[in-house]
Amino acid sequence: MEDVKLSIVIVNYNVKYFLEQCLSSVRAATIGIDAEIFVVDNHSTDGSMDYLKPKFEEVHFIENLHNPGFAIANNQALQQCKGQYVLLLNPDTVIGEDSLRSLCFFMDEHPDAGSIGVKMMDGHGVFLPESKRSFPTPWVSFCKLFGLSSFFPYSPFLARYSLLYLDKEKQHKIDVLSGAFMFIRREALDKVGLLDESFFMYGEDIDLSYRIKLGGYKNYYLPERILHYKGESTKHGDMKYFKAFYGAMLIFYKKYYARSGWLMGGLVRLAIALKTLMAALFGTSKSKKKKTKHSRLLVLCREEHFEKIKKICVGRMPELEFVNLWDLDTERVMDAICRRNQMKGFTDYVFCYPDARYEQMLLFMDKMVNKKASFHIYTVESNQLVSPGK
Repeated sequence: MEDVKLSIVIVNYNVKYFLEQCLSSVRAATIGIDAEIFVVDNHSTDGSMDYLKPKFEEVHFIENLHNPGFAIANNQALQQCKGQYVLLLNPDTVIGEDSLRSLCFFMDEHPDAGSIGVKMMDGHGVFLPESKRSFPTPWVSFCKLFGLSSFFPYSPFLARYSLLYLDKEKQHKIDVLSGAFMFIRREALDKVGLLDESFFMYGEDIDLSYRIKLGGYKNYYLPERILHYKGESTKHGDMKYFKAFYGAMLIFYKKYYARSGWLMGGLVRLAIALKTLMAALFGTSKSKKKKTKHSRLLVLCREEHFEKIKKICVGRMPELEFVNLWDLDTERVMDAICRRNQMKGFTDYVFCYPDARYEQMLLFMDKMVNKKASFHIYTVESNQLVSPGK
């Protein structure tokens, strides 16, 4: 391949079915694009490589003999990439068929753009605030660590970390993009350098976003939908998360704001220490999730696939009381968001691929008013059902 438009880099660790679905969506999204795909496996023990290699022969697989961390693994592939643009993508994501083409076009038309982030949703269709953020300056860090941004989530002064006061349906220039989906101009990477390998997990995306802006480029947020099953928000009560997240924040703070003043610096360090201590004392109880209720299921598929999907779903969710078909031979996907279905109070929705396109699934999740329902995707070719939190 002489002229590669886009290089896609995915780091995997023990999520083979999520990654299979992700690669399926990437395959659909790269039709007609000169693209190369790299998967770096950080010594998975779930048989990921043996399972996936025969299914995705177009993918370049890099197998590590240990887990060196997210930044190092990405850099291994980035050093081999030839694309004009590079996408860093998490394995637990699903992208739309038209997404990559749209982002390539935006980059072509905006030479000032160093990188692009998108509108990420979790497995319930809830917008993930880490889709767009500000740099953790001393003041922004102080407001987040001491809870001011939580008390005043839409204040431009107190809640700059997650930028919730910016309309998520509109394009914005922002500071920080998420490493779960980071669409980068290769020229910018060559200028500012690859991921900082002192970050093991979390923080490397903030650091790279910062250096891209220092390099004279702009970071953009575009309301292009993607699904990110295991968003950061699902892990906030976990001790491992606290150590990694706040440890990364401290690395970033020391790297760029070490001279911010003894008072602010002391307060930020104190808050990080207190957060970590609280996680150690109460993290286990906080991390216990409420059991998701599965009682009423709507399956969006062609009739020929319904019985097989129903059998898998009942086996996965034995408490189901009601399973209904939305027949895509006669009905449209988006028409399932109707009054009669809402009155039935469906707790779960299953989309069948390729009966429904990924773009349709993402639009449906986004437009559904009920953000407590769980969305699952069944793939005919693999006969696998992928669900939130599984």
